Amino acid sequence: MIRAALFDFGGVITTSPFEAFNRYEDEAGLARDTIRRINATDPDTNAWARLERGELDREGFVRAFEEEARRLGHRVDGRRVLECLQGAVRPEMVTAVERCRERLATGLLTNNFRDPTGTRPPEIEEVMGHFDVVVESSVVGVRKPDPRFYEIACERLGVPPEACVFCDDLGVNLKPARAMGMTTIKVEDPRVALAELEAVVGFPLT
Repeated sequence: MIRAALFDFGGVITTSPFEAFNRYEDEAGLARDTIRRINATDPDTNAWARLERGELDREGFVRAFEEEARRLGHRVDGRRVLECLQGAVRPEMVTAVERCRERLATGLLTNNFRDPTGTRPPEIEEVMGHFDVVVESSVVGVRKPDPRFYEIACERLGVPPEACVFCDDLGVNLKPARAMGMTTIKVEDPRVALAELEAVVGFPLT
């Protein structure tokens, strides 16, 4: 029986940053998915991973990421890359979280980075308030797809992995969750994903 619904943030609750990466790449004359390829190089130790574990601040990330890009033959503006992460909230996903919270425990599992101001936009704070537990990579010091990240979420919610359904837009993040026993849903088209989630939890989400 499903007792907890877990959600990724960027690409699930908000629009995908990959769309914004592509727009920036078009503007900068870079090949599509250049940023994703940079991020896929040394994925556990590169600038992106270190940022999301809280090991680099924004300026440190910009310097490290731009240097990684240069080594791969690209000229990239690290600050613009960070700006691409500000996706728009998907109201239908927020409604689904609200419906889930009426009957299930809810968790937000996000790879993120610390904002130097310590503040978030009001609409993001409001969305985060819909979850019983929020697990942030920059706070706990580990990130998806490290299995420990999912264990922390389960421990805080007091549920075993097999009682959880987890929605993420990246297969690499779903694989370890599935191996632990979670039911997983890959979010590509939000409408399709919500239909799959309704089938799993057994009640309407709209």
